[in-house]
Amino acid sequence: MLESDVIAYCAPTLAGLKTANMFSYKPLQMEGLDAEIRRANGILNEKGVFIEVLKSNDARALLYVYRRKKLEADLKREGARRLLEQCGYGDTEPEACIGYLKTRFSQYRDFPHEVGLFLGYPLHDVVGFIEQKGQNYKCTGIWKVYDNEKETQQTFRKLKKCTEIYRRLFAGGRSIRKLTVAVQ
Repeated sequence: MLESDVIAYCAPTLAGLKTANMFSYKPLQMEGLDAEIRRANGILNEKGVFIEVLKSNDARALLYVYRRKKLEADLKREGARRLLEQCGYGDTEPEACIGYLKTRFSQYRDFPHEVGLFLGYPLHDVVGFIEQKGQNYKCTGIWKVYDNEKETQQTFRKLKKCTEIYRRLFAGGRSIRKLTVAVQ
């Protein structure tokens, strides 16, 4: 079941088009979640994709599926580093940042707003969302857009098409291993 949800919600990450995705996952049994994630990571890690639990309760887990190398590059960009520092992150290494992001999730009812950096959203849209308190955006899709509206709408279409193709291929029997692109 985890594999089909990863395909449904994270195809652009598996295809190497996006740094990361996250989604709410309801396993059949919470006790088996760690084993499910270990099994999926056993397949995906060899292609540079990793799954982490950001937070969980008795029935659901918020899963983060990401490409470590892309995340590392995203977090080290100058504006991203500055924003992370403002939010209390002391390090830009992916593992340390994900660890602190988990802490931030436990402190928020909804989402810590810097999470967009971890999902590969453009810095200007993450900053725009924070500064505008989620209002006054130009358009919305996977995220709220504050700049480069036309270019971002093309990106949204491309990511949606990727998801449609991956769902169809997976339903037709293609394995998650084959659908995950190894990106350097």
